[in-house]
Amino acid sequence: MSYDRIKLERLKDKVMSAEDAVKFFENDMVVGSSGFTKAGDSKVVLAALAERAKHEELKITLMTGASLGHDTDGKLAEAGALKKRMPFQVDRVLRNKINAGEVLFIDQHLSESAELLHNKNLPPVDIAVIEVAYIDRDGSLVPTTSVGNSATFAELADKVIIEINTAIPTDVYGIHDIYQAEDYPHRNVIPIVAPWNKIGRRSIPINPDKIVGIVFTDLKDSPADIAEPDDKTTAIADHILKFFENEVQLGHLTDRLLPLQAGIGKVANAVLTGFKESNFYDLTMFSEVLQDSTFDLIDSGKLSFASASSITVSAACYERVFGNLQKYRDKIVLRPQNISNTPGLIRRLGIIAINTAIEFDIYGNVNSTHITGTKIMNGIGGSGDFARNAYLSIFVTQAASKNDTISHVLPMVSHVDHTEHDVDILVTDIGLADLRGLAPRERAQKIIDNCVHPDFKEELQSYFDRACARGGHTPHLLEEAFSWHIRLTETGSMKK
Repeated sequence: MSYDRIKLERLKDKVMSAEDAVKFFENDMVVGSSGFTKAGDSKVVLAALAERAKHEELKITLMTGASLGHDTDGKLAEAGALKKRMPFQVDRVLRNKINAGEVLFIDQHLSESAELLHNKNLPPVDIAVIEVAYIDRDGSLVPTTSVGNSATFAELADKVIIEINTAIPTDVYGIHDIYQAEDYPHRNVIPIVAPWNKIGRRSIPINPDKIVGIVFTDLKDSPADIAEPDDKTTAIADHILKFFENEVQLGHLTDRLLPLQAGIGKVANAVLTGFKESNFYDLTMFSEVLQDSTFDLIDSGKLSFASASSITVSAACYERVFGNLQKYRDKIVLRPQNISNTPGLIRRLGIIAINTAIEFDIYGNVNSTHITGTKIMNGIGGSGDFARNAYLSIFVTQAASKNDTISHVLPMVSHVDHTEHDVDILVTDIGLADLRGLAPRERAQKIIDNCVHPDFKEELQSYFDRACARGGHTPHLLEEAFSWHIRLTETGSMKK
């Protein structure tokens, strides 16, 4: 074990195995864990907790930054160890348990979890499990590949278990900016006016007396699933880039654009990758996650600086970044997610937000989370934080899927995460609809003209025309509004 990673001498006698560490957990506890989109998460303690839960009654409420890697959520769910989970997940096993009603899930804006804890609107955290690169001389914690809600958990939890991950080099110190806003009613302005501003500490402050256990690990983060751009994602990226080029020609933007945010996934990755061959330069990012495309853009010279809450990359990119960290350390920063996602900063910096929809309707309402209105996929994540407050709020999805039997543009969405008031631009592989300054009837026609798959266009136009004939500011045929979803449920296809 690398005891030199514990620089506060009196903590060295807290080293123990993961199996011993989970003895601190009791039934019905609230647990906070580091981890944001598979990055910087608990690698062994929560896994050991799942093993313990197989043999005794042990259920916890688990809060994290976002999703966990190494199938940890699935292991906990399968073992019956989860009573409630928040604020985000991507695990198939856990998703099935949630949709079966066996695990309660709170789908939450990622900026809000820490706020609710500080405001005492959530139950207090009994135990926090936090991955670090090392413990500094003052007992403070140097995070690894994410910050997420770790600073809040460290401050508010009664007890803290540390996982020191020796797979992360100690020179990760310095890429984090740990700033916690004051509690209400004494909150001050967060003094960030550009993505590269650093305003806080390089490590997470903590009362060392709260640390009850230290566990060593050497496991890397679960790699991100990076899919190569396909015809559809490339088409979406091309539409967005052409839109940006036109905004520059109109004088609305410069070739530097404004700071970018992109949700995680293959569409976002394709859009960001498309900037490599564009005329845009000196780009910046103020987002949640740094993906492969972020570092590709840095390497190409197109991206000057990127701010986020985690680094979630493929195995190859992981080796590139952490094997050559000196190259990137002055170009990136990782922050707590209630800073990276705070609405005031998003509005102040003029973020261009690009996020993924499951479906959207003809008036611009977006469903990001539920299949046929009832079954959760992953969660809203940070898309809502950015959508309402962005300079430009862009949502993307393919026009149709499953051999073009499912339309992703519909008369009415089956679940609303982002209302039409928070959506500026909608993009599919078919085209782009700029909804700014349009009334509902204008929005609907623009979406039908530009975004709908040809196989569904005639039927959607018919629906809209008949709804307009009936009247209304936002015309609908309520008896038909969900008929496409019903058809899908009954026949497996939205086609007549």
